[in-house]
Amino acid sequence: MKRHVLLGLGLVFALAACTPKVEVALANEPININLNVKIQHEIYIKVDKQLDDLFSDASGLF
Repeated sequence: MKRHVLLGLGLVFALAACTPKVEVALANEPININLNVKIQHEIYIKVDKQLDDLFSDASGLF
């Protein structure tokens, strides 16, 4: 019986030693995020002359 008790206590201590530890710590310096982003775009539209006439204000389509 003593042997089972000692074995059980040894198992409990072994499992207790393997428990994970999670720590949350603050950074010493502030976090800086630089968002120097330049977005430049150009859109070129080439329209056939007939389509241009079709969609003009004088066509009465719109």
